[in-house]
Amino acid sequence: MEATKPKVIHKRRRAKDLLIRAFFICLGAILVSVALEIFLVPNNIIDGGITGISIMLSHLTGIKLGIFLFLLNLPFLFIGYKQIGKTFAISTLIGVLVMSVGTAFLIPVPVLTHDLLLSAVFGGIILGIGIGMVIRAGGSLDGTEIVAILITKQSPFSVGEIVMVFNIFILGSAGFIFGWDKAMYSLIAYYIAFKMIDITIEGLDQSRSVWIISEEYTEIGDALTARLGRGVTYLEGEGGYSGEYKKVIFCVITRLEEAKLKSIVEEIDSSAFLAIGNIHDVRGGRFKKKNIH
Repeated sequence: MEATKPKVIHKRRRAKDLLIRAFFICLGAILVSVALEIFLVPNNIIDGGITGISIMLSHLTGIKLGIFLFLLNLPFLFIGYKQIGKTFAISTLIGVLVMSVGTAFLIPVPVLTHDLLLSAVFGGIILGIGIGMVIRAGGSLDGTEIVAILITKQSPFSVGEIVMVFNIFILGSAGFIFGWDKAMYSLIAYYIAFKMIDITIEGLDQSRSVWIISEEYTEIGDALTARLGRGVTYLEGEGGYSGEYKKVIFCVITRLEEAKLKSIVEEIDSSAFLAIGNIHDVRGGRFKKKNIH
């Protein structure tokens, strides 16, 4: 009986994780539906990617937007299943279904504003948050996002940047259908959206990884712990050119603590080597900040 207990705990945790992911996928898809039907589509401001193509086709044919959103994304669901996995494909299918149904239900809801700039700004914000939530939960709402996720694995560009390149061509075509002023507002909306995608995926308070090489490593490490409340790790290092033995200090801080860390290092050893990089996710260990007062 004892041997089977860990498996039961694992299954419970996995079921809980799946429910949380499904919740955020549905919530993100609903936010995208709100952005489309209450801000963007009624003002002839389009989204990018497959969603933008669907908006233009819906406008030209009179067929409901949700039908195009679902049908045009089906081929990309298959690609996602083959290239990324079954969980991703199912997550994407749930998101696309909720988004498609959501746009249909929101058609009777009155538009909040007919001001094009307000529509582009607030529609872009809500759109980006919704898409970012779905991607962070492991799914997607647009075929171009699936392609972007695949390209991201082999390139230094973020999902939002890759999607933006695709959308320059798609949004440009909106000028021939809705007029060039609407196309420019569409570019504004999507620029805001792709920024919000990255913020939602990476978080507002990005963490920083810090690497410090100094002869005064003990004093610097103690100062960071006492004055920043951050734990440090000492790593073994060796100079590639000199062959000298060195101690490397590694720690993780928040963006707001970066300036203070630099001043601490500068105060103790102005010649210390200092490298700081962005971290999108921190889990485990003892990252929690200690009280310093």
